[in-house]
Amino acid sequence: MASCTSANEQVASTSAHAEWAYDAVVYEMNVRQQSAEGSFAAAEARLPFLKELGVDIVWLMPIHPIGELGRKGTLGSYYAIRNYYEVNPEFGTMEDFESFLTKAHELDMRVILDYVANHTSPDAAWVTEKPAEWYVRDSTGKPIVQYDWTDISKLNYECEEVHAAMYDVLKFWIEKGVDGFRCDVAGEVPDAYWTKAWAELKKLNPDIYLLAEGEGVNFHTDGFDATYGWKLLHIMNDIAKGDKTTADLKAWIAEFTSEYPREAFRLLFTSNHDENSWSGTEFERYGEGAEAFAAMTYVLPQAQPLIYTGQEVGYDHRFAFFEKDPIPGWEPNRWTDFYKKLNAMRHSNVALASGERGGELVYVEGAPESVLAFSREVEQNKVVSLFNFSEEAASVVVTAAIAGEYTNAISGEKVTLVADEQIDLAAWGYMILTK
Repeated sequence: MASCTSANEQVASTSAHAEWAYDAVVYEMNVRQQSAEGSFAAAEARLPFLKELGVDIVWLMPIHPIGELGRKGTLGSYYAIRNYYEVNPEFGTMEDFESFLTKAHELDMRVILDYVANHTSPDAAWVTEKPAEWYVRDSTGKPIVQYDWTDISKLNYECEEVHAAMYDVLKFWIEKGVDGFRCDVAGEVPDAYWTKAWAELKKLNPDIYLLAEGEGVNFHTDGFDATYGWKLLHIMNDIAKGDKTTADLKAWIAEFTSEYPREAFRLLFTSNHDENSWSGTEFERYGEGAEAFAAMTYVLPQAQPLIYTGQEVGYDHRFAFFEKDPIPGWEPNRWTDFYKKLNAMRHSNVALASGERGGELVYVEGAPESVLAFSREVEQNKVVSLFNFSEEAASVVVTAAIAGEYTNAISGEKVTLVADEQIDLAAWGYMILTK
């Protein structure tokens, strides 16, 4: 077997965003659970609904065959991948996936794949067919297990051949027509790999969208478009429990707006596949604050909002991660209308654009401690956001800076803000005004 050469070459990153990404809304699709069939065909049938909802990017959780060795549960984890070049037969055929992709593109939606670069399943062919150096191994020669991930084997990025092989995976799917990748546990993979891979891949498609499951500023210099807003999620969880306050939220805003480049996109969310299955639904964690927290993820600076499977109908259930546990139905309800209005608001207000195109946050002076009150403005477009993260009602006095004629983004009502008059917010109440 051939041995591995050292992987230490670095190249400059390219991080320009695709034009369509600045006001895009991301939807995470759990193919297994989004229908009783749990297939690409059933997922394709849902695309017109998602288009009407206002979704721009459909992120598919891993679509590849799942390993059997060390498998968790009956069906296993999407993230224990046996073969990067095939699709999970549970979902259908490659032709079914290609049909899904074609339909999404016909609807002017983008599709990104979950790319698991850190590890494969223990029974992936590479484990036995490739040089031993392709995997990180313990003193006995066995591939190591990270955390409690007993169903995976960790790839070794000290090996240049691993870089090349994993880049070929990216190239294969880009040539299939996918529009980018969400990169699982991105911090477990060296920056040098990401930087070089993205620079090369953008030569094939300069408009790919790249999302890191990680929060480091370094990912933006590596060439990623967006990083996770994990800290915000945890602060929201703690505010709902009474362990943190709006002051902690403001401290986080100050931290990330000073540390991250203005052009960085931050993926903000109240749920995702990890949070839903392991920590609870947004309703369990936020209670009466669920709606206000979700709305806030749309209006913070540099935000790129995420909707997880089921949120668009207010599905209050923890999906089983390793078993079939489909959502029982998709009857539209008030949550569907809520997200449709938020998505329309994002698309029609440049002040809310991601990156440096959006307006900078300016706090409303004199707001009570429990209230997050701010405006964002670009040219003639202005958005005023007021959130009362408290179990007690609160009032905000209108300042001259925000006085004017607006439309309530959720109710559609016309609202006049008069300087020195008072705006009343119910417990966990909020108001987003646009003009």
